[in-house]
Amino acid sequence: MTLRRLSSALTAAAVALSLAMPAQAVEKKDNQFWMVIGGRQPVSHIDPGQSYDYAIRMMTQALYDGLVKYTGNPPTVEPWLATNWETSDDGLTWTFHLAENATFHNGDPVTAEAVVYSYRRTLEMNEGVAWMLSDVVQPDNITALDEHTVQFVLDRPYAPFLSFLPWWFVVNPAQVEANVVDGDFGKAWLAENDAGSGPYMLERFDQGTAYWLKRNADYWKGFPYENEDMGGIIYRLIRESASQRAALISGEADLVTDLTPEEIETVGARPDVETTSTPALTSFGLKMNTQGEHMSDINLRKAVAYAFDYDTFVQVYNGNAKLQTSAFTDAVQGKVDVEMPRQDLEKAKEYLAKSKYPEGGITLEYVYVQGLEQQRQMGLSLLNSLRDLNIELEMVPLTWPNMVARAADVEQSPDLMAIFATPVSTDPDAVAIQYHPSSHGKYYGSHYLDDAELNAMIEEARSLSDWEERAPIYAGIQQKIVDLQPEIFGMMRQRMFAYRDYVNGYSDSPIRMTSEVDLYPLYIQPK
Repeated sequence: MTLRRLSSALTAAAVALSLAMPAQAVEKKDNQFWMVIGGRQPVSHIDPGQSYDYAIRMMTQALYDGLVKYTGNPPTVEPWLATNWETSDDGLTWTFHLAENATFHNGDPVTAEAVVYSYRRTLEMNEGVAWMLSDVVQPDNITALDEHTVQFVLDRPYAPFLSFLPWWFVVNPAQVEANVVDGDFGKAWLAENDAGSGPYMLERFDQGTAYWLKRNADYWKGFPYENEDMGGIIYRLIRESASQRAALISGEADLVTDLTPEEIETVGARPDVETTSTPALTSFGLKMNTQGEHMSDINLRKAVAYAFDYDTFVQVYNGNAKLQTSAFTDAVQGKVDVEMPRQDLEKAKEYLAKSKYPEGGITLEYVYVQGLEQQRQMGLSLLNSLRDLNIELEMVPLTWPNMVARAADVEQSPDLMAIFATPVSTDPDAVAIQYHPSSHGKYYGSHYLDDAELNAMIEEARSLSDWEERAPIYAGIQQKIVDLQPEIFGMMRQRMFAYRDYVNGYSDSPIRMTSEVDLYPLYIQPK
């Protein structure tokens, strides 16, 4: 089977005609339905121990299992590989009991040793999700008590511990070890192969085109639906939102992830399309490189922040967004309102006068995701605002992998970068840590903020287990981050998706990243 190709010559008239004509052309292979999801972000790898973004996480959640999983809205941590667990009175020892019927895709049992191997591998690689636990548990303090019991002994009580575990996935040690080359932890092999136990298995990995996941009919946990005709899911790269809309309308795609609010409204008027719009934990902002040539000047950062027209953040989403009133988004525990910059050109000029560039006369670089129209519009708004300060703006569209690569190097990280950031839990540490040096080199740490006082506050708050002690520290952290102005704090937008009416099982949770979908409950039932 090959993917059907969209006509590059699709005209406005054809689109208009298709709006009035129902279309249904579900992908089939071996007499089974294959759901096509259209998204703009490529999957750079599928190794759960390496870096993550929404596309990677969407794939790894389908291929692998964790001890626990986030479900529902509001999100709650539910048993998964672990059926239950206990915690010692001092909060240091966590003991998890595994499901005895869990198996990897090759038939090997999922054991406590596999869990230990997976956690130790990630911690020793010190990539991806390692930051969540690297300061609180040593690899040698993760042990298998028996075949189905694993124990963690923490260095200190750590309140967010359980909330981070849904993002730690278990790999098959035998498969990984058989493919280790020159001590690379099996990274090269795992980048395009799976060693998981999840509801889907990797069938094809066509980098830059499409990623094929075959439904694991023998999945140890079963599925929340009965439909043996569901064969798999194809995540297909469709970079432009207009092309995603055309694909959805024509039946080339069954679900799309990146339509503009206007397009959501348009396709939602069709009788054969469903749309969703739900609040998210995700924030959007323009990260400023605080160690860069220009943005190392806090007065320049303040000037740019006060020059920006914040109404743009809401307008480009047709009102489906809400301005941030803190460095933390609304659903984060302990969030407090902080006085935030809003457009004030006189104040912007006052800060500019105190900066190294009192007359302006500089050009700033703004990097955003290629094909994401809303981010381009935000750049145009910023460009217009900065002209009042005699500052030019160079707008640079890049693919997401290239943006991540730029963010990984302080010397290459641009003056301003458009970033959606989703906390991995509702615990405030998940947001605060993004402004700590341990996040440098990651896309959400492209601001390269490093403030000794803030660092100490973050480290103290995450070391405490009593919320009454943590809460006032996090209130101070929010104020401190805003005072340091490492970004133009933006907005929280609605998560919006569109899918054909024969797509069933879609569920949402604010804990998910910008365009991330939980593939597990999805299935096709043509009408």
